[in-house]
Amino acid sequence: MGIAALVHAGAAELKVQVDRPGARISPALYGIFFEEINCAGDGGLYAEMVRNRSFEDSNQPEHWSLVTSGAGRGQMTVVPLEAGSEFNRHALRLQVTQAGRGTVGVVNDGYWGMALAKGATYDLSLRARAGSGFNGPLQVTLLGANGVVYATARIDGLTSKWKSFRAALTTPAACAQARLSISAAQPGTVWLDVVSLFPRKTFKGRRNGLRPDLAGMLAGLHPSFVRFPGGCWVEGDNLSLSYHWKQTIGDIADRRDQYNIWQYYSTQGLGFHEYLQMCEDLGAEPLFVINCGMSHHGNVPLDQMGSWVQDALDAIEYANGPVTSRWGSVRARNGHPAPFHLRYMEIGNENGGPPYRERYALFYRAIKSRYPRMHLIADVWGGIPNDNPVEIVDEHYYSSPEFFMNNAARYDHYDRSGPKVYVGEYAVTQGCGQGNLRAALGEAAFMTGLERNSDIVVMASYAPLFANLNYKKWNPDLINFNGASVYGIPSYYVQKMFSANRGDFVLPVQLEATAAVPIDVGHGGIGLGTWNTRAEYKDLHVTQAGETLFASDFSSGSEGWEVHGGRWQTRDGAFRQTTGGPDRRAVAGDPAWRDYSLTLKARKLGGAEGFLVMFRVQDEQNWFWWNVGGWGNTQHAIEHCVDGSKSILGQPVPGAVETGRWYDLRVEVRGARIRCYLDGKLVHDAVMKSPPPMYATASRVHATGEVILKVVNVSGTAQETAVRLLGVKSVRHSGSATTLTSANPADENSLEQPVNVAPVSRRLTGLSPDFRYAFPAYSLTVMRLKPD
Repeated sequence: MGIAALVHAGAAELKVQVDRPGARISPALYGIFFEEINCAGDGGLYAEMVRNRSFEDSNQPEHWSLVTSGAGRGQMTVVPLEAGSEFNRHALRLQVTQAGRGTVGVVNDGYWGMALAKGATYDLSLRARAGSGFNGPLQVTLLGANGVVYATARIDGLTSKWKSFRAALTTPAACAQARLSISAAQPGTVWLDVVSLFPRKTFKGRRNGLRPDLAGMLAGLHPSFVRFPGGCWVEGDNLSLSYHWKQTIGDIADRRDQYNIWQYYSTQGLGFHEYLQMCEDLGAEPLFVINCGMSHHGNVPLDQMGSWVQDALDAIEYANGPVTSRWGSVRARNGHPAPFHLRYMEIGNENGGPPYRERYALFYRAIKSRYPRMHLIADVWGGIPNDNPVEIVDEHYYSSPEFFMNNAARYDHYDRSGPKVYVGEYAVTQGCGQGNLRAALGEAAFMTGLERNSDIVVMASYAPLFANLNYKKWNPDLINFNGASVYGIPSYYVQKMFSANRGDFVLPVQLEATAAVPIDVGHGGIGLGTWNTRAEYKDLHVTQAGETLFASDFSSGSEGWEVHGGRWQTRDGAFRQTTGGPDRRAVAGDPAWRDYSLTLKARKLGGAEGFLVMFRVQDEQNWFWWNVGGWGNTQHAIEHCVDGSKSILGQPVPGAVETGRWYDLRVEVRGARIRCYLDGKLVHDAVMKSPPPMYATASRVHATGEVILKVVNVSGTAQETAVRLLGVKSVRHSGSATTLTSANPADENSLEQPVNVAPVSRRLTGLSPDFRYAFPAYSLTVMRLKPD
């Protein structure tokens, strides 16, 4: 059921126990997570405007083209660099074979064009050398559409030796789709390398810096920390593409030009040093994620892990060590003698299982022995690596608005005796459009639970952070942009409102709101499936009150089954799916079935995961399935799909499926209750619940005594609410309320309407310890009140 379908009536009551402060709210609770995805860095936050500046992307001059005018003739070629470095191995050779009264040059189109601002200055730098008999000059031009010239500069003094050149170009007018041209007007040969163009105005005026508008959006979030550099970017699709911080520091010419798991090249211009500098400029703690010797396809042998562990130790020394240390001296040479104060390090990203446990132990022991005060974060894919101490675990959630609403109380009864929690990645990714209000409110509901339980949830960060609208590989993304403009989706404002309104202590809250209308628990047939796995099923029975509704022993074919993907065949009395790939399904039965029991046997033949047992199948977009051995064969969970958007019902359970073994599976559906048994053992006992219409958390600022209320109304009607501040005699008559809302929960922001859904603040008057307030439909409201 979507938010728009919730209907409520009547009044609500919100009680806040102001005189009984609870747990201290973690000062690191609200942070951000940067990953090189969607051209977030190159082509985005990192302000470099030239794409493929060092000609390392391929053997072809990607993003460069040859241009001629008049009688000019010539050619360009990527060639080996005779005196290069490990990662700077190529240059561009431009040969002018004929000039006449014309020119021959090369043009770079940047990242979908170069956006120029009126009156702005752009700093060009390049390395060049000339062939015998050619000494220039070179003409550098910023060109708009149809050859309009926006700025020019001249490069003189070329010799047969490599030299560095600089020029400044100031544009009298704006242009959204400019290009950079470098041309010559006489015959000869010239070699170019590390051609770079930066706006002079960068965030905090840093050289090799950040786009001020995008970095300004980050500053507006007031993040406590910045997690970097990933994400899957840390692991890489294989070990050769994994992240190594030492390849990202120093001269930009000598950094590794690295192919990205998201299918583009990164210059590493936003490297480890720039990341630490960005954290300092934002007033945020760095949280660095180190590769733990694991990738998506392959791990480093344990007896070869020494250099990988050393990289982690060296990263800490680079960030924190004195200038007399090896890596501290490198930091100082790179322009920052003072330490950066790195205190958080995550060991790996989304890694798990025995290989991770072994490698986590190596990193944990080595780091703690040298840096005992370093806070270490562990991954929990397939279970906590508790063979060694674990301080903080990283949990990730991507699902529907309903999932996040239903999990707002997830941490209310969480085990406090174990490690603290970092919710390192979370976002509504289903039923969210391109990032709508509906998604933002689902996240806001969840965040009330994070704040309320900040004694155990000590850090959290939305993901992903950025997307260049010309290259979206993930949806949604908190901040969207092109070369000239930027906007935040409604979720951006949720993050901003929570982060900018932090109390020091949680206050007990009691919220009573009219219950949502009863949900439709569903009905429908059954199905079988696989996900990147080959499996077979047999002895299937569907019964209701002792009577058989449907049965298949598959001895005489697959009559009554409808296939949706994959290669299904009957063999030896089993129904077998024999191809890899995701989402292979076969369905059967009556869409009108309601309460029934489904029993069957299942065996995994090979692949990455386990079994998918479907029930209450209405159509291809609406169904339930029991995902046995999902998420890389690490856990079991019930998933509910509504209009094509899946969410987890109840809590996942750790578990794996063995290849070649027959399992007995049973699913019982009775009204809102669903029970799943594996080999006779109850694994899930879930009850479908309609999300409540309202969610709330409260906190108090120690220095001022201010009370901060955060209230989420996911329903389609205003909630008339009695707000009662208990334990105080009086409240100042005026306060403030900031509200994020819109008429339709599907409303979004865009380049054309960047603040279509944005917070509006207003002054409250006539307040007392007991007052009434109508929280608007589809809204997040933050109130600030001051007891006398």
